[in-house]
Amino acid sequence: MALFERLPDAVSVYEVSLRDGLQNERATVPLSGKMRLVDALVASGLKRIEITSFVSPKWIPQLADADDLAEHVRAPEGVTLSALCPNAKGLERAKAAGMKEIAVFLSASETHNKKNVNKTVADTLAAFEETVGPARDAGMRVRGYVSTVWGCPYEGEVDPRRALAIAKKLLAMGVYQVSLGDTIGAGTPRQTERILELMLGEIPREQLAMHMHDTRGTALANVLVGLEMGIRDFDASVGGLGGCPYAPGAAGNLATEDLVYMLHGMGVRTGVDLERLVEAGKVAESVVGRALPGKVHQAGVRSLKA
Repeated sequence: MALFERLPDAVSVYEVSLRDGLQNERATVPLSGKMRLVDALVASGLKRIEITSFVSPKWIPQLADADDLAEHVRAPEGVTLSALCPNAKGLERAKAAGMKEIAVFLSASETHNKKNVNKTVADTLAAFEETVGPARDAGMRVRGYVSTVWGCPYEGEVDPRRALAIAKKLLAMGVYQVSLGDTIGAGTPRQTERILELMLGEIPREQLAMHMHDTRGTALANVLVGLEMGIRDFDASVGGLGGCPYAPGAAGNLATEDLVYMLHGMGVRTGVDLERLVEAGKVAESVVGRALPGKVHQAGVRSLKA
């Protein structure tokens, strides 16, 4: 089969810079800066944006203003704003703030899960009974994350069958989509092919997304494998902002600009204005006060031809 023979006409980009991106920043980003970034991301044409996490401020002080941010930001028509909710208390905060969508998360690795949420995988799934069902009963959509699918900073390689079992349980609970995470950016294309073959053998492609980190420079290569195998939803963070506080050595997420640049250059639509997205990256760099690693963010945009 020829390379790129099965490329889609369009994909969906899920923006995570305000949550997964900012959670690893040491300097506190003020509420006004976060609101500026939301506005810039919306102006770029992004339709799915995760804005915060309703987690205890003692765990992630950077997101202590979750309630204020969610209450002050309103999604324009056609834009979905979501937030991570680790437990029932977080769900109540999300409901009070008027959120229409939430996300729940856990790891395929037991050690990473305990470091991240101080629970076993089984206990985390049990706790979701107080989150996923009640959220759906309240009219909210729920997305799920499974981290460390490609590898764990503490355990090394992770059996993808563990991630598959967790993903199936999340879907059975009622999440509409499971995002598979390469939390430490260890994945390579052949490994991605093996993981996705396993997943797609039991889960419809529209219920899966990919959340790649670019620690070792392989994020886009893995995305290409996902595209060829039918994945149509990809998480990314503007400017490559982010990293996991419980994954030592994990660099930033796949940069949204890099993802969109590549897709547009291949004739795949995203609904995003790349020039405006680059401007959003400049806003992100301004509010965090440091240079961001995204390649397009640094090099700029040239004319694209499919």
